Amino acid sequence: MIIYEVKDNVAYIRLNRPEVLNALNKQMFDELFKALDNASKNQTAKVIVITGSGRAFTVGADLGELRDFYEKGEKINHGDILRQRYNPLVIRLRSIEKPVIAAINGVTAGAGIGIALAADIRLASSAARFILAFGRVALVPDSGLTYYLTRLLGHGRLFEWYVSNREVGAEEALRLGLVDQVYQQEVFEPKVHEFATAMASGPLKSYALLKRAINRQLLPELSEALEYEAFLQEVAGYTEDHIEGVMAFIQKRAPKFKGN
Repeated sequence: MIIYEVKDNVAYIRLNRPEVLNALNKQMFDELFKALDNASKNQTAKVIVITGSGRAFTVGADLGELRDFYEKGEKINHGDILRQRYNPLVIRLRSIEKPVIAAINGVTAGAGIGIALAADIRLASSAARFILAFGRVALVPDSGLTYYLTRLLGHGRLFEWYVSNREVGAEEALRLGLVDQVYQQEVFEPKVHEFATAMASGPLKSYALLKRAINRQLLPELSEALEYEAFLQEVAGYTEDHIEGVMAFIQKRAPKFKGN
């Protein structure tokens, strides 16, 4: 599920479930944390790049992993899932004292956007598109999205994006500050490698010190936001609208929300 390699002083971590758009299940989280630990400890790896296989970066949570629970009508504590998986991943990406690049090769949805925003730099393919998606299943944005997007977009644009469920393309994402560079799809991987290897030959200690300075300002508020998102997601996950949204997704139909 994770392909890990070190090339030219760059550790590449590739999410590799292309058949489900690199949706994140427990096994992928386990392997992802292991790969991040390896990259953090490997002295030849100066920069870390996270990307996806196929046509997606990641679409976030794998609802299929929880399908049996929903079909049986069992409640799921989404707050606990965030505390066990997503929140530690966001904090881990921020706390590694090596530059982390999110190489966004394609579709990025839900928590996948939060994971990308936790990276130090985001490089996007022209084929990338961003879908907030939480509103489709009556959940609130998580994985740090309420923290990052309120600051990047403003509360009005965040609310509009959530309500509309529209896709944001790569060029609009660049204008909004969601990504830092956009490369044409046909040259995306070599351009990412060029960027990462150039960074790997730079002043690495200074990069680490800058990241410390940024985290000193960012991490206290981000950590608080992550915990509050987990609390809200626990509440949202128990609503009738959430169950209806997930069942509609599984059954490939439009949801019929009742506001409950």
